[in-house]
Amino acid sequence: MAPFLAYEDKGPHAATALPLVLIHGHPFDHTMWAPQVAAFARERRVIVPDLRGYGASPVVPGITPLSVFAEDVAALLDELRVPEFVLGGLSMGGQIVMECYRQFPERIRGLLLADTFPAAETPEGRKARGAMAERLLREGMGGYAEEVLYRMVAPYARPDVVAQVRRMMTGTSAEGAAAALRGRAERPDYRELLTRVGVPTLVVVGEEDTFTPVADAEAMHAAVRGSVLCVVRGAAHLPNLERPTPFNKALTDLLTHCTPHP
Repeated sequence: MAPFLAYEDKGPHAATALPLVLIHGHPFDHTMWAPQVAAFARERRVIVPDLRGYGASPVVPGITPLSVFAEDVAALLDELRVPEFVLGGLSMGGQIVMECYRQFPERIRGLLLADTFPAAETPEGRKARGAMAERLLREGMGGYAEEVLYRMVAPYARPDVVAQVRRMMTGTSAEGAAAALRGRAERPDYRELLTRVGVPTLVVVGEEDTFTPVADAEAMHAAVRGSVLCVVRGAAHLPNLERPTPFNKALTDLLTHCTPHP
Protein backbone atom coordinates (compact mmCIF):
# COMPACT_ATOMS: atom_id res chain seq x y z
CA MET A 1 0.00 0.00 0.00
CA ALA A 2 1.35 3.44 -0.91
CA PRO A 3 2.10 5.70 2.08
CA PHE A 4 -0.41 8.47 2.80
CA LEU A 5 2.32 11.08 3.19
CA ALA A 6 4.68 12.36 0.54
CA TYR A 7 8.27 12.08 1.74
CA GLU A 8 11.95 12.04 0.83
CA ASP A 9 13.98 9.01 1.89
CA LYS A 10 17.72 9.41 1.40
CA GLY A 11 20.84 7.63 2.51
CA PRO A 12 21.93 4.00 2.87
CA HIS A 13 19.11 1.77 4.08
CA ALA A 14 21.60 -0.85 5.24
CA ALA A 15 23.59 1.58 7.42
CA THR A 16 24.14 0.53 11.01
CA ALA A 17 23.45 4.08 12.16
CA LEU A 18 19.93 4.81 13.35
CA PRO A 19 17.66 6.48 10.78
CA LEU A 20 17.02 10.19 11.30
CA VAL A 21 13.41 11.37 10.88
CA LEU A 22 12.77 15.12 10.72
CA ILE A 23 9.35 16.80 10.97
CA HIS A 24 8.87 20.25 9.45
CA GLY A 25 7.06 23.20 11.00
CA HIS A 26 4.16 25.39 9.92
CA PRO A 27 3.66 26.56 7.22
CA PHE A 28 6.55 24.76 5.55
CA ASP A 29 7.31 21.42 3.90
CA HIS A 30 10.04 18.78 3.98
CA THR A 31 12.44 20.91 1.94
CA MET A 32 13.16 23.02 5.01
CA TRP A 33 15.45 20.16 6.05
CA ALA A 34 17.56 20.23 2.86
CA PRO A 35 20.81 21.19 4.66
CA GLN A 36 20.35 18.32 7.11
CA VAL A 37 19.50 15.78 4.40
CA ALA A 38 22.65 16.80 2.52
CA ALA A 39 24.81 16.56 5.64
CA PHE A 40 23.53 13.36 7.22
CA ALA A 41 22.31 11.14 4.37
CA ARG A 42 25.90 10.26 3.47
CA GLU A 43 26.11 7.85 6.38
CA ARG A 44 22.58 7.17 7.59
CA ARG A 45 19.02 6.97 6.32
CA VAL A 46 17.25 10.34 6.55
CA ILE A 47 13.45 10.49 6.15
CA VAL A 48 11.67 13.83 5.79
CA PRO A 49 7.89 13.70 5.23
CA ASP A 50 5.46 16.36 4.14
CA LEU A 51 2.79 16.50 6.85
CA ARG A 52 -0.84 16.14 5.77
CA GLY A 53 -2.01 19.47 4.37
CA TYR A 54 1.53 20.54 3.44
CA GLY A 55 3.85 20.09 0.50
CA ALA A 56 2.86 17.23 -1.77
CA SER A 57 0.83 15.34 0.87
CA PRO A 58 -2.97 15.23 0.69
CA VAL A 59 -4.92 18.18 2.05
CA VAL A 60 -7.55 17.23 4.63
CA PRO A 61 -9.69 20.24 5.57
CA GLY A 62 -11.32 20.78 8.95
CA ILE A 63 -9.11 20.16 11.94
CA THR A 64 -5.89 18.16 12.26
CA PRO A 65 -4.90 17.44 15.87
CA LEU A 66 -1.27 16.77 16.73
CA SER A 67 -2.30 13.19 17.53
CA VAL A 68 -3.29 12.65 13.89
CA PHE A 69 0.00 14.07 12.63
CA ALA A 70 1.82 11.65 14.95
CA GLU A 71 -0.27 8.71 13.76
CA ASP A 72 0.60 9.64 10.16
CA VAL A 73 4.31 9.61 11.02
CA ALA A 74 4.02 6.21 12.69
CA ALA A 75 2.12 4.78 9.70
CA LEU A 76 4.73 6.07 7.26
CA LEU A 77 7.58 4.57 9.26
CA ASP A 78 5.69 1.28 9.51
CA GLU A 79 5.30 1.30 5.73
CA LEU A 80 9.02 2.03 5.31
CA ARG A 81 9.89 -0.71 7.83
CA VAL A 82 11.73 1.63 10.20
CA PRO A 83 11.16 0.24 13.71
CA GLU A 84 13.38 2.69 15.64
CA PHE A 85 14.92 6.03 14.84
CA VAL A 86 16.06 9.42 16.06
CA LEU A 87 13.20 11.90 15.75
CA GLY A 88 13.44 15.65 15.38
CA GLY A 89 11.09 18.52 14.69
CA LEU A 90 10.99 22.29 14.56
CA SER A 91 8.20 24.52 15.93
CA MET A 92 4.91 22.68 15.23
CA GLY A 93 7.10 19.78 14.15
CA GLY A 94 8.66 19.77 17.61
CA GLN A 95 5.21 19.54 19.18
CA ILE A 96 4.41 16.63 16.87
CA VAL A 97 7.66 15.00 18.03
CA MET A 98 6.49 15.35 21.63
CA GLU A 99 3.17 13.76 20.69
CA CYS A 100 5.05 10.93 18.97
CA TYR A 101 7.02 10.38 22.16
CA ARG A 102 3.75 10.23 24.08
CA GLN A 103 2.31 7.65 21.67
CA PHE A 104 5.28 5.40 20.88
CA PRO A 105 8.34 6.20 23.03
CA GLU A 106 9.73 2.68 22.62
CA ARG A 107 10.56 3.41 18.96
CA ILE A 108 12.39 6.69 19.56
CA ARG A 109 16.10 6.52 20.40
CA GLY A 110 16.84 10.24 20.47
CA LEU A 111 15.01 13.57 20.30
CA LEU A 112 15.70 16.89 18.61
CA LEU A 113 13.40 19.71 19.79
CA ALA A 114 14.07 22.87 17.79
CA ASP A 115 12.41 26.26 18.26
CA THR A 116 9.35 24.78 19.90
CA PHE A 117 7.52 24.80 23.24
CA PRO A 118 5.57 22.20 25.24
CA ALA A 119 2.80 24.13 27.00
CA ALA A 120 -0.86 23.87 26.05
CA GLU A 121 -2.40 26.82 24.25
CA THR A 122 -3.82 29.69 26.29
CA PRO A 123 -7.46 30.79 25.82
CA GLU A 124 -6.18 33.88 24.00
CA GLY A 125 -3.93 31.74 21.85
CA ARG A 126 -6.81 29.44 20.92
CA LYS A 127 -8.84 32.41 19.76
CA ALA A 128 -5.91 33.81 17.81
CA ARG A 129 -5.24 30.51 16.03
CA GLY A 130 -8.91 30.18 15.14
CA ALA A 131 -8.98 33.70 13.77
CA MET A 132 -5.83 33.09 11.75
CA ALA A 133 -7.31 29.89 10.33
CA GLU A 134 -10.33 31.85 9.13
CA ARG A 135 -8.12 34.56 7.69
CA LEU A 136 -6.00 32.08 5.72
CA LEU A 137 -9.11 30.46 4.27
CA ARG A 138 -10.45 33.89 3.33
CA GLU A 139 -7.29 35.56 2.02
CA GLY A 140 -4.80 32.80 1.19
CA MET A 141 -1.21 32.52 2.40
CA GLY A 142 0.43 35.50 0.69
CA GLY A 143 -0.29 38.32 3.12
CA TYR A 144 0.48 36.21 6.17
CA ALA A 145 3.74 35.02 4.62
CA GLU A 146 4.99 38.56 4.06
CA GLU A 147 3.98 39.64 7.57
CA VAL A 148 5.95 36.92 9.35
CA LEU A 149 8.81 36.33 6.90
CA TYR A 150 11.35 38.35 8.86
CA ARG A 151 10.32 36.76 12.12
CA MET A 152 10.78 33.30 10.63
CA VAL A 153 14.30 34.30 9.60
CA ALA A 154 16.54 37.10 10.85
CA PRO A 155 16.41 40.37 8.87
CA TYR A 156 19.94 39.75 7.60
CA ALA A 157 19.33 36.14 6.45
CA ARG A 158 20.86 35.14 3.12
CA PRO A 159 18.67 35.97 0.10
CA ASP A 160 18.47 32.32 -0.95
CA VAL A 161 17.19 31.34 2.51
CA VAL A 162 14.62 34.15 2.45
CA ALA A 163 13.45 33.03 -1.00
CA GLN A 164 13.10 29.40 0.11
CA VAL A 165 11.11 30.32 3.21
CA ARG A 166 8.81 32.59 1.20
CA ARG A 167 8.30 29.83 -1.39
CA MET A 168 7.39 27.25 1.23
CA MET A 169 4.94 29.54 2.99
CA THR A 170 3.18 30.82 -0.12
CA GLY A 171 3.08 27.30 -1.58
CA THR A 172 1.26 25.85 1.41
CA SER A 173 -2.44 25.02 1.13
CA ALA A 174 -4.56 27.45 3.12
CA GLU A 175 -6.95 24.60 3.95
CA GLY A 176 -4.15 22.42 5.26
CA ALA A 177 -2.63 25.26 7.26
CA ALA A 178 -5.99 26.20 8.76
CA ALA A 179 -6.68 22.59 9.79
CA ALA A 180 -3.31 22.44 11.55
CA LEU A 181 -3.85 25.76 13.31
CA ARG A 182 -7.18 24.53 14.68
CA GLY A 183 -5.55 21.31 15.82
CA ARG A 184 -2.65 23.06 17.54
CA ALA A 185 -5.13 25.25 19.41
CA GLU A 186 -6.36 22.10 21.18
CA ARG A 187 -2.97 20.53 21.91
CA PRO A 188 -2.25 18.99 25.30
CA ASP A 189 0.41 20.16 27.74
CA TYR A 190 3.64 18.19 27.21
CA ARG A 191 5.63 19.65 30.10
CA GLU A 192 5.14 16.67 32.40
CA LEU A 193 5.94 14.30 29.53
CA LEU A 194 9.32 15.98 29.07
CA THR A 195 10.31 15.09 32.63
CA ARG A 196 9.91 11.41 31.67
CA VAL A 197 12.04 11.46 28.51
CA GLY A 198 14.67 8.77 28.76
CA VAL A 199 16.66 9.17 25.54
CA PRO A 200 19.41 11.60 24.48
CA THR A 201 17.78 14.94 23.73
CA LEU A 202 18.97 18.10 22.01
CA VAL A 203 17.12 21.39 22.47
CA VAL A 204 17.98 24.01 19.85
CA VAL A 205 16.78 27.59 19.45
CA GLY A 206 17.73 30.59 17.35
CA GLU A 207 19.03 33.36 19.56
CA GLU A 208 16.70 35.88 17.88
CA ASP A 209 13.58 33.67 17.77
CA THR A 210 10.55 35.69 18.88
CA PHE A 211 7.98 32.92 18.28
CA THR A 212 9.65 30.48 20.68
CA PRO A 213 12.27 32.51 22.56
CA VAL A 214 15.37 31.26 24.29
CA ALA A 215 13.54 31.15 27.63
CA ASP A 216 11.22 28.44 26.26
CA ALA A 217 14.20 26.36 25.18
CA GLU A 218 15.87 26.82 28.56
CA ALA A 219 12.73 25.56 30.30
CA MET A 220 12.61 22.44 28.09
CA HIS A 221 16.31 21.84 28.69
CA ALA A 222 15.69 22.03 32.44
CA ALA A 223 12.78 19.60 32.17
CA VAL A 224 14.55 16.89 30.14
CA ARG A 225 17.13 15.19 32.33
CA GLY A 226 20.57 15.11 30.68
CA SER A 227 19.52 17.15 27.65
CA VAL A 228 21.82 19.50 25.75
CA LEU A 229 20.87 23.10 24.93
CA CYS A 230 22.22 24.83 21.82
CA VAL A 231 21.47 28.52 21.22
CA VAL A 232 22.31 29.39 17.62
CA ARG A 233 23.58 32.92 17.16
CA GLY A 234 22.58 34.87 14.09
CA ALA A 235 19.32 32.95 13.61
CA ALA A 236 15.64 33.45 14.34
CA HIS A 237 12.97 30.71 14.08
CA LEU A 238 14.72 28.54 11.45
CA PRO A 239 18.32 28.03 12.61
CA ASN A 240 18.64 24.81 10.62
CA LEU A 241 18.32 26.90 7.43
CA GLU A 242 19.82 30.18 8.59
CA ARG A 243 22.90 28.72 10.29
CA PRO A 244 23.16 25.08 9.21
CA THR A 245 26.80 24.64 10.27
CA PRO A 246 26.33 25.10 14.05
CA PHE A 247 22.92 23.42 13.88
CA ASN A 248 24.38 20.35 12.17
CA LYS A 249 27.30 20.21 14.58
CA ALA A 250 24.92 20.07 17.53
CA LEU A 251 22.83 17.42 15.79
CA THR A 252 25.94 15.39 15.00
CA ASP A 253 26.84 15.42 18.68
CA LEU A 254 23.35 14.19 19.57
CA LEU A 255 23.50 11.36 17.05
CA THR A 256 26.78 10.06 18.52
CA HIS A 257 24.90 9.38 21.77
CA CYS A 258 21.90 7.61 20.20
CA THR A 259 22.08 3.83 20.01
CA PRO A 260 19.64 1.12 18.92
CA HIS A 261 17.83 -1.07 21.42
CA PRO A 262 20.15 -3.91 22.44
